[in-house]
Amino acid sequence: MNVAIIGAGGRVGSCAAFCLQIRGIVREIILLDANQAACEGEALDLLHGAALTADQRIYAGSYNDVPRADVIIITAGLRRKPDESRLDLINRNVALFLSILDQLQANGLRPDSIVLVVSNPVDILTQLAVRKLNLPPHQIIGLGTVLDTSRFCSLIAESLKLPATQVRALILGEHGDSMLPVWSAATVDGLPLLKFPGATPAWQNQIFERTKNSGAEVISRKGGAGFAVGIAINEVVESIALDRHRILPVSSLINGIYGIRDVCLSVPTVVARKGVVQTIELELWPKELNALQASARALSETFSKIKT
Repeated sequence: MNVAIIGAGGRVGSCAAFCLQIRGIVREIILLDANQAACEGEALDLLHGAALTADQRIYAGSYNDVPRADVIIITAGLRRKPDESRLDLINRNVALFLSILDQLQANGLRPDSIVLVVSNPVDILTQLAVRKLNLPPHQIIGLGTVLDTSRFCSLIAESLKLPATQVRALILGEHGDSMLPVWSAATVDGLPLLKFPGATPAWQNQIFERTKNSGAEVISRKGGAGFAVGIAINEVVESIALDRHRILPVSSLINGIYGIRDVCLSVPTVVARKGVVQTIELELWPKELNALQASARALSETFSKIKT
């Protein structure tokens, strides 16, 4: 399988490329970026480690190489300026994203390609890609709350001194302010998480608030996330490349389940070679369902305000 990363000269794109190299699942990694020199530098750095990792072709390419890619990962994005509103930032990123979509269309998307949107606001941009690209909706996936879910599980494990790989808990909804924790389904190696000593309501609120603010915490300390988001991207790509049918909280177009229609957000989703194979409607606590529906309404309201 071949993968193209748009925005590979930046922190997120380069970390994604590194994770894909280390895992050795894909055959070809094509790096694209508006800063060609940075892109070539990242490709060269990765290439220098090839003899110690996997037999892959890694190179800086262009949009002409897009038809080679089975999975196209879009990580390019802009950061908020001082005193800039959230909506202004969204509209600047929408303008950049639309130009990327135009380039993809102009250079010929393969009919079986999967587009993985990582750029923020990921749910809004995923819905925009569904509307603008000539691909079936199930082939357009947003990273959604995969990273938030990993953060959530990792922080739970750290706090309760549990093995992180045995903690299973979900963050659903928007990758943003209206995300919600699904405590009703949280487990540790199959055992109910909320039965563990220390898992009090106050503790639950503390863990969720830290999860929700984790991105800002990382930005304040090191300038931006990289390693964890690269691992999250790799998790989705591996499920596609290996046809694993993994259940992941990715963002995709929802039409019916949980009483939600015509909005992209994260719900439990079966991801495989064809993209989104199935979205799963779990029985949620009433307050969780209300929060998920509120998240969908917030995203719909934001989408109605963007300039396309």
